[in-house]
Amino acid sequence: MDTPPSSRQTPPSGPPEDGAPDIPGRRKGNGPPKASLGQRAARALRRDKKPYPHDTHPGLVPGIAVDDQRVRYRTDPLVFGVAAVLVLAFVAWGVFSTESLKSVSDLALSWVVKNTGWLFSSLLVVVLVFMLFIGFSRYGKIPLGVDGEKPEYSKFSWVAMMFSAGVGIGLFFFGPYEPLTYYMTPAPGEALPETTEALHKSMAQTYFHWGFNAWAIYALVGAAVAYGSYRRGRVPLMSTIFTPLLGRRRTEGAAGRLIDMFAIVATLFGTAASLGIGALQIGRGVEIVGGIGQLPNAALIGIIAILTAAFIASAVSGVSRGIRMLSNVNMSLTIALVAFIFLTGPTLFLLNLIPASITEYLSELLHLMSKGPSWGAEAADFSANWTVFYWAWWISWSPFVGIFLARISRGRTLREYVQYVLVVPTLVCVLAFGIFGGTTIWMRMQGADISAESAPEALFFQMLDQLPLSSITPLLAMFCVAIFFITSADSASLVMGSLSQRGKPRPDRKVTVFWGLAMMGIAVVMLLVGGNEALSGLQNLIIVSALPFAVILALMMVAFTRDLQTDPLIIRREYATAALEQAVRTGIDEHGDDFAIAVKKAPQGQGAGADFDSHDKTVTDWYQRRDEDGKPVDYDYESGEYADGWTPEDAEEGTSEEPDRDKDSGLSPDPQPSPVR
Repeated sequence: MDTPPSSRQTPPSGPPEDGAPDIPGRRKGNGPPKASLGQRAARALRRDKKPYPHDTHPGLVPGIAVDDQRVRYRTDPLVFGVAAVLVLAFVAWGVFSTESLKSVSDLALSWVVKNTGWLFSSLLVVVLVFMLFIGFSRYGKIPLGVDGEKPEYSKFSWVAMMFSAGVGIGLFFFGPYEPLTYYMTPAPGEALPETTEALHKSMAQTYFHWGFNAWAIYALVGAAVAYGSYRRGRVPLMSTIFTPLLGRRRTEGAAGRLIDMFAIVATLFGTAASLGIGALQIGRGVEIVGGIGQLPNAALIGIIAILTAAFIASAVSGVSRGIRMLSNVNMSLTIALVAFIFLTGPTLFLLNLIPASITEYLSELLHLMSKGPSWGAEAADFSANWTVFYWAWWISWSPFVGIFLARISRGRTLREYVQYVLVVPTLVCVLAFGIFGGTTIWMRMQGADISAESAPEALFFQMLDQLPLSSITPLLAMFCVAIFFITSADSASLVMGSLSQRGKPRPDRKVTVFWGLAMMGIAVVMLLVGGNEALSGLQNLIIVSALPFAVILALMMVAFTRDLQTDPLIIRREYATAALEQAVRTGIDEHGDDFAIAVKKAPQGQGAGADFDSHDKTVTDWYQRRDEDGKPVDYDYESGEYADGWTPEDAEEGTSEEPDRDKDSGLSPDPQPSPVR
């Protein structure tokens, strides 16, 4: 049935659906008395004199992609300048006064864990529940793109890229080490050491740290960025997510810039920790393969310098195609290593252990989420050393991984996005950790000289030494870690460069290289601060640096919900519910069983949207198109054309400050190399 053209400018009305979201203009049940028919008619007449932006009702906006917006990308001097000065000062502090930095970081860690550890633990629970609600409520049908937009990638490619995001340096480092640690020294009150119960509890605890809760954090940031960029037309910055809370001017002002700076700092420390762990593991591999003694910190710094040089070469030479091909080969080798360990290791033991440990994880999930300081001093120490560390690490990586997930998930619905992002990477981590961790535990059960008390970076090589081809597999493992190191630095630098340049899709090379060097500097400082226990130095600084962004994530859920409440699809659903309810009641009352529903203009104040203010700025300002200077400009949503003839090609010609390295190689820039840990 056709809707009269006049309905685009006449706000219809009707009673709200029970339990409807709090949409601006919607009268709440406990609000003031409903206006009389005459008052509503007068109000509607006044509204008719004020046109909608581009003569489009907020319920009929198909969505806006950031590609079609008129944005002048540039380096933000405040965001880049302040973040750069702070990072350089931190690196200088660590190099010239390592002891004082270690003392301060220890004090800061003690305060953060004691006073805000509850925030990290509570946040991970709340975010998981929030994302399940978003995915399976009425909001689940909202697309991460404009109406009718198809996904950019096939489901197989999409899942494969999510798979690549779930493995990496952390898999090789913690995969054999963490389950064995919990097996030998279980969490307080869970089981006796090295028993059958400790075996299953250890795997469940590991899955808890790498499973649904961790990926819920990534899913939140990715969904908020994708929705804002591909549905609301905002540049992919952490700050723009908060437009519903702060307003456009504050988001572009000091408050928004502060959010982007915190995102850069969190990404810097989180990624630098992964790079530091990678350097530790490569160094250990060199010791074992070369048959030499323990490498000093100077040698580890040398390894970081060599890998940094490789990263910079990839960043400035325009060989993105080669790096991506190398990444694909690396991912294939990683899968081959996992399969090799599964087939040549205790295959039958693993086939029995993994399903049983998955069941244990799912059945104990609520219990695992509840363990913390309230369970006693030992539980508090365990939580600080493991759970809080992991939650802080996931939070620090969330801007990086979230932007990656946003780029590859365009065109998906929120329901599909939540289902796949929570389940697929969790399943990958469960299988990988089940194979690596289960193998090391089995080896210890068989009497092998393997222990979690040795250096954690050595466990993976000790495991390979007990299997066939032990002269080859360590070399492959070191190669995989090295490539993960390079691609992680490449990808994270691009994300931080984009955050520094107001969301520029392809940041300038000099900015990208600067952030790459900054990551290396922080990785070196972390190793220096950690001393002989380098991992503790990494943990300290990750937890402290993630605290500000934890608060940002809590507020992000509020901002994201406000956006979803005013989505055109939700507005249409509200109208549909109200209109059908009224039509059915009227039809039965006037015609009994014999009536049909037709669309026609209702008397003023009696339509489907009588209680919805469709002229409220909250639901109209976001789709008002603007030029590069932020001034309103007219736009035709039906033809997709700006009144002054501007096209997206004009933006590509006018915003590039230097040749695009991806164009140099003939490769599309999206998506960037996957984030890996």
